[in-house]
Amino acid sequence: MRDVESASLQIARRLGSEEFAIPPSRLSDVETKGVVPSIFRLYSLAAIYRCEYRELLSWYGVDLDGIHLDLGVAHPPSSHFSTASENIAQVSVPVRLDPGFNVQTTTNFGRMIEKWGTVPLSYLSVLAADGRYTYGYIGADDFTMYPILPPGSFVQVDEAMNKAAERAWRSEYERPIYFIETREGFVCSWCHVRRDTIVLQPHPLSPVPVRILRHPQEAEIIGQVVGVAMRLGDWHVLGSAAEPKARAALP
Repeated sequence: MRDVESASLQIARRLGSEEFAIPPSRLSDVETKGVVPSIFRLYSLAAIYRCEYRELLSWYGVDLDGIHLDLGVAHPPSSHFSTASENIAQVSVPVRLDPGFNVQTTTNFGRMIEKWGTVPLSYLSVLAADGRYTYGYIGADDFTMYPILPPGSFVQVDEAMNKAAERAWRSEYERPIYFIETREGFVCSWCHVRRDTIVLQPHPLSPVPVRILRHPQEAEIIGQVVGVAMRLGDWHVLGSAAEPKARAALP
């Protein structure tokens, strides 16, 4: 216990805070009385015992790899970059698929998977071709591209495609959607650039008006939306104080 105290005092001095110090009495309380150490003392214990900080958190029921399961409890009103999942260390992925799976037909993905496994994300780096993607969240009050991108959607953005394409589109689904940063925040929108102005064009069914801003002083294209994950029925009408209706329990 004295060795732990001495080591923790060195950490506390380096970081300039006594919160990192672990006196023997406190260490005894942690070991014998179930006292939960502070985040500062957990850091010191992780360093002293050469443990991964995540592992210590897991001893107290805090699993950072499962944080994505709780992202739906809040509904931020504004669109923004999503960083909540950046520190997830491992995920469950399909490790064995039904050999009869046919990519040409619509499939129940859950039944197609024969076995799931937990894989460190570092092993999946080969799937991130060149790291050019970023991720965004469509705010609960952002109806700019409704109903194509309803509020609460997560979008994958290709930052290499940050120039507005200008050509004829056969349908609204072919027209590229861009993730754009303005002085007021982020927004997903159709757009076209004319000299020093950019026109942010919402979906025709959206209540959001067209905006014309100076480019790039007032609005800059971060990249093109190339992927989307969405939940249906979790949004509320723009301007309504009503909360999203709870989904019926499955039998």
